[in-house]
Amino acid sequence: MYAENKLKGIIMDTKYRILNSEGSITDFFLCPTGFLYNEFVTNFGCTVADEVFYSLYKKNRSSSIYRQIIPINILTDPSTKKYVFKLYDNRQIETVCIKRRTGTTVCLSTQSGCSVRCIFCESGKNGLHRNLSASEIIQQFLFVNENVNRIVFMGIGEPLNNYEEVLKAIHILRDRKGLDFPTDGITISTVGPLPALHRLKQESLKIQLTLSLHATDQVTRNELIPGMVNFSINETISEALSWQRKHNRKLTIAYLLLPGINDSERDSQRLVQWFGHKNVIINLMSYNGPKSLKLVTANNNQLHKFMEILKNGFVDAAIRKANGGKINAACGQLIAKEI
Repeated sequence: MYAENKLKGIIMDTKYRILNSEGSITDFFLCPTGFLYNEFVTNFGCTVADEVFYSLYKKNRSSSIYRQIIPINILTDPSTKKYVFKLYDNRQIETVCIKRRTGTTVCLSTQSGCSVRCIFCESGKNGLHRNLSASEIIQQFLFVNENVNRIVFMGIGEPLNNYEEVLKAIHILRDRKGLDFPTDGITISTVGPLPALHRLKQESLKIQLTLSLHATDQVTRNELIPGMVNFSINETISEALSWQRKHNRKLTIAYLLLPGINDSERDSQRLVQWFGHKNVIINLMSYNGPKSLKLVTANNNQLHKFMEILKNGFVDAAIRKANGGKINAACGQLIAKEI
């Protein structure tokens, strides 16, 4: 209570305020989970910073103090738990926890809606409403009552289109004074907007990277991912491989196998040409959305046949099992909407 009372007293007396990345005024007391430890030190000193971070992240992570997102529903199946949150502006976002043999992964949302508008994903059907703040991203993690060993920015939104807040959230997550989450346990999944992808390459962060590719030619990718029409598929792949070489980490390629669209022999050969003999793994995925005349879910035989072609071309490949389909928590099923 000392840290909370001290912080309240400082705010009431001096009104420390800063501008957030969207240019609006935010004060530390109303939104403390959106600030770095060093920002607290600069404004309040080490003693208050230490005690506030202890109160927020060490003492009782499930505390409701300072929360701006409200859980309104929790859905579960044997391996998956989906949290539905209400934001201050009556928008809804969703966060997913997945239990695997290797531990528990939490899938965080970074935007309310999405401007990328992948035709196989529900999250962008209504476009982008706004970016989430670092605080709203962190609070999703704090509400998850699980022993998490992996964090993936793979929920609603394109993380690199909310670059500043996502990177700030990562720094808060890994801060030794706070959550002290291992950096190499954090993954950004992106369709690869080039300026932001290049910028990410320059960061000194040992995170993991997943490139959501889903096509091997420009026309098909433009059709599947309309929000990327201004970015060359070849340049995107080149930049992702450049990230891999610079950071000496395995690059993951997410590839949603869609029969009749991106599963031809030419597609597999292009993937072999790009990624054969490289420190890359291709995760093959199946479509989780509603059935349509155009989008068909690949069956196990189709997935395994495509995977074997890749492996024969010296590409590390695997089939990623979908989790949470029965509660609409699988990839492509998360919804952002107004309540």
